[in-house]
Amino acid sequence: MPRGDKSAYTAAQKRKAAHIEESYEARGRDPDEAERIAWATVNKQDGGGLKTSKGSKAPVPRRHG
Repeated sequence: MPRGDKSAYTAAQKRKAAHIEESYEARGRDPDEAERIAWATVNKQDGGGLKTSKGSKAPVPRRHG
């Protein structure tokens, strides 16, 4: 997957990035910079693109005491 490819993101992540980008543009940011900030924010909040089920963690056992 080449850099900048957004196909690994969910629809919700794409909507979130678009909303953030619009917000930054409304505040006067350059459109390219607004897009970069929006995707960086989505990556920070969600940990990147769509995750596969591979490597999922087992549930943590509860402590009784």
